[in-house]
Amino acid sequence: MFVREICDPVTQLKGAKAGTLTEKALSQLGVATIGCLLCRYPRGWEDRSRLVPLKDFRTGPVCTIVRVIAHYWFYTGKTRTLKVFIEDATARACLVCYNRAFMEHQLVVGETYLVYGDFTFKYGEIRSSVFTVEPVSGDVDISAVRQMLPGQVLPGQILPIYPLTKDLRMANMRSLVKQALDIYLPIIEDEVPQSIRERYRLLTKAQALQAVHFPQSMKDLEKAKKTIIYEELFYLEVMIGKRAQAKRNNRQTPPQDAETARKTETAAPDLQKMLLDRLPFSLTTGQQEAVAEINKDMDGPYPMARLLQGDVGSGKTLVAFLAALKAVEKGGQAAIMAPTELLAHQHAETAAKLLEPLGVKVAFLTGNIKSKGRNQLLKNLMSGAVDVVIGTHALFSHDVCYRDLRLVVIDEQHRFGVIQRQAIMAKGGSLESGAIPDLLMMSATPIPRTLAITVFGDLDVSVIKGLPPGRQPIITHLARESSEESVYAFVRERLKEGAQAYFVYPLIEEGELDLKDAVSMKERLEKEVFPEYKIALAHSRLDEEEKRRTMEAFRQGGIHILVATSVVEVGVDVPNATCMVIEHAERFGLSAMHQLRGRVGRGTAQSYCFLVYSDNYTEVAKTRLMVMRDHSDGFVIAEQDLKLRGPGQISGIEQSGYIRLGLADPVEHAAILEKARADAFAMLEADPGLLLSDHRCVAEALSRAPPFTDVGV
Repeated sequence: MFVREICDPVTQLKGAKAGTLTEKALSQLGVATIGCLLCRYPRGWEDRSRLVPLKDFRTGPVCTIVRVIAHYWFYTGKTRTLKVFIEDATARACLVCYNRAFMEHQLVVGETYLVYGDFTFKYGEIRSSVFTVEPVSGDVDISAVRQMLPGQVLPGQILPIYPLTKDLRMANMRSLVKQALDIYLPIIEDEVPQSIRERYRLLTKAQALQAVHFPQSMKDLEKAKKTIIYEELFYLEVMIGKRAQAKRNNRQTPPQDAETARKTETAAPDLQKMLLDRLPFSLTTGQQEAVAEINKDMDGPYPMARLLQGDVGSGKTLVAFLAALKAVEKGGQAAIMAPTELLAHQHAETAAKLLEPLGVKVAFLTGNIKSKGRNQLLKNLMSGAVDVVIGTHALFSHDVCYRDLRLVVIDEQHRFGVIQRQAIMAKGGSLESGAIPDLLMMSATPIPRTLAITVFGDLDVSVIKGLPPGRQPIITHLARESSEESVYAFVRERLKEGAQAYFVYPLIEEGELDLKDAVSMKERLEKEVFPEYKIALAHSRLDEEEKRRTMEAFRQGGIHILVATSVVEVGVDVPNATCMVIEHAERFGLSAMHQLRGRVGRGTAQSYCFLVYSDNYTEVAKTRLMVMRDHSDGFVIAEQDLKLRGPGQISGIEQSGYIRLGLADPVEHAAILEKARADAFAMLEADPGLLLSDHRCVAEALSRAPPFTDVGV
């Protein structure tokens, strides 16, 4: 029986009868069955098996044998509190028993106890208010303890620390788990193939459960954690692999023979070569690798499903245009979808300059296209007169039909939901080919590769590292709000040199929060700070046409300073803009600040970013600002963001129901994740039906007790 199949109610255990406070408390934790209880792993462990004397209290929890010297009461009345003085072989200390007057009778002067707890030096003494004590048998003499050395074995044990709730005590939880282990361990089956378990020297499932809850040694605990972490990540990747397998089984294009595949893989497409020959620069190594991976996918027997990650300004758009040329050369069409009309318009202009000289017909489609022009555009799309269409959500409107949509490119993919992505994909294929379109999703909000293959597990991932030649790293400064005059002075000098600047604020208009806003600050900058320069405003409440005109004027140099909200996080390229000032920077997340900073540094001139912060800011905000100051690599910043916020929040995993893990962390255990992924995908490739005897446990686990639910983004 698999552990998740054990559906016997937890109320059959002693101490958890139906209707009791314990049963209700367990229910609040989501523990209703024995299987749930055994999979409720400890959040930590108290190692009471090794001596850590009082003198070493700064190194971690103390675990030592002490003798009670004296009792002392301080305060009076309801606040009367007991202080117990203790000593071991190395030092003296005190235990402060807040709201635990009963400890006077449990800690008897002259008796010996095992003490475990966190100690600090405060008020001139070593003390602890968070501790546990256990009596030590009378034959243990404190004089003998004096001869013990740090690290020697004590008559203690390694105890689990479980997440609790009201009315559930730690001792009761430990007792319930121990009862369940004693009864059910003999019938628990393994869920990892034996060949894999032997290769990595993993424990059996029964051994792992015993050792993770009540380990005999820290070495046994580490083995158990390794086993459970691998198993969780292995099954996560098995589920992802089966989803990818299902997509491949839905292919509607015939597989190529090996010789054809080899020729198309090595031959450079003519349209791509023509574009590359016309460029005044060469692709970076990262761009070349991404193009090669995309070409191989598009020449393969299955529809491409690839995530293209690259830092701000790394050249992802050019890679997307080269992929579009590949689709056009095959006789199909390509659709490139951007989250804003502003960005879509910029992509369309760039595509027209690069692709139309090659004979490729480019069109621009948004919801604001007038009916007459829209009708003609839709006819051209349906007839195939348009090769590449670039736009917003309008690309998957009900009246939009394509002759043969072969490639869908989704820029800033995190701004689109699953349903929107499915809607544009549903427009693919044709009566002639019936092909499912290739999918290329792009993101300038990097996440580490290990997390990417978890969040987007059935996608292949390409990463463009580095910036195009000639780009200089952006210099980032931190400035207090009280010293912003120096920031204004610096920006004024850059403006005198002919450069342009952004000023970004967290609010559009003045609100309840005591924060600067874009509207009022535009007036102040215009009248008091930079009266000699042309200043304009951009925010989400402006209509698209006004916003487009403003951004175009800024790009053409008619506007010197653009005052905006984070709406410019995804905007047009303005190579002449070299200064980015983000006010109340402590209010922005790392990803948003990195994206905003990426609006400058688009040309060859040195660019600067000023993070202006309020005097009142949290330690987390301070840490974020320091990360931005010290790092320019978006992937490094993403790693730091993960440490601060966790993988669920940064990528929306928690909201999607994508991961339900006990001990495993896809980021912390990246090396194990890579192995688990390789093993899972190799197993599914060799035995898609999981029919081999060694894989039968996986097939049965998936059918009888699926380890994850709602796996998908």
